Amino acid sequence: MNLDRFKFSIVVPIYYNELNIPHTVPRLQRLQDLIPDCEFEFVFVDDGSKDRSFELLLKERESDPRIKVVKLSKNFGSMSAIQAGLRYTTGDCVGIIAADLQDPPELFKDMIDRWKNDKKVVLGTRSDREESFSQKLFSNTYYSLLRKFALKDYPEGGFDFLLVDRQVVNEVVEIREKNTNIMSLIYWLGHDRDCIPYVRQERKLGKSRWTLSKKIKLFVDSFVSFSYTPIRFMSTIGVITAVISFLYGIFVVVSTIFGLIELQGWTTIISLITFLLGIIMIMLGIIGEYLWRILDESRARPPYVVDEIYE
Repeated sequence: MNLDRFKFSIVVPIYYNELNIPHTVPRLQRLQDLIPDCEFEFVFVDDGSKDRSFELLLKERESDPRIKVVKLSKNFGSMSAIQAGLRYTTGDCVGIIAADLQDPPELFKDMIDRWKNDKKVVLGTRSDREESFSQKLFSNTYYSLLRKFALKDYPEGGFDFLLVDRQVVNEVVEIREKNTNIMSLIYWLGHDRDCIPYVRQERKLGKSRWTLSKKIKLFVDSFVSFSYTPIRFMSTIGVITAVISFLYGIFVVVSTIFGLIELQGWTTIISLITFLLGIIMIMLGIIGEYLWRILDESRARPPYVVDEIYE
C-alpha cells in the first residue's frame, strides 16, 4: 500500500444530532488541510433519527461527494450503527467518532501517524472527562469492572474514539456479532495497538440520548460477551450457600441434642427461604441473559437493516 497517498474513512453514528451536524461536518472537512496527503470518505449512519438529522446530512452531501449517508430502517443502537458504517467504508484505515464533538477530530492526524508506524489499532483514551459526577462515576465503575473481570489491561478511561486498519475493519464486519460492544470487540481482537490520551470535552449542543437503560444494556452486553464472571459468580454463591446451609443444619441438630437451643417460631425458616429464593432468582436472571443472547444469535437476524444508501 502506498502510504504517500491513502484513503481514510470516518464513521459517524447519527441519532438526534440535528444541532451538531452543521458544526460536525465542517470540522471533519477541515481535516483535509491538516492531512493533505489523504483522500477522505465520510460515512454518516442515520440510526433512525426522528429529527432533521437525515435531511441535513443529505443537504451536506449535495456540496461534498465524499459524504456517504447510510440510513437504517429504525433505531438499532449506536453499536449496530457503527457496524453498519464499517460495512460501507472503503478506506485503507477507518476512524470512528461521535457526532457531538466531545472528541477532537484533529487528533486523527496523530492517530494516522501511529497507523503509518504499523499500529493497526490506535485508541483515543480519556485521561479525564468534562462531565457530571454521576456520569464520571458510572463510566469509571464500568471500565474498572471491565478491566478486572473481562478484558485485562483495558484502558482505564475507556474509549469510543479510535482509528483502525482495514484488516481490523474486515474482521469486525465478518464477525457480525449482535448485543456486543464494538470497542471491546476491537480490543479483544488483540492487534498491535497504541493509545493517545486526551480530555473528553463537555457536550455543547443538543441533549445526549445515552440514557440509563442504554448504559445498563451496554454494561450487561460487555460482561456477557467477554467474561465468564457472571456464571462463575453464580457457581461460587451456590457453593457458599450450600456449605453455610449444611453447617447451619449440623449446628441446629447438635445444639438441639445437647439442649443448647430451643426450636421455636417460623421467623428463621421464613428468612432463610426468602434469602435462598432471592439468590435463585438472581441466578435465573443471569442465566436468562445468556439464554436470550443465544436465542437471538440462533435466529440469525442481522444486527441492523439498511433502508437506503446515498453515495
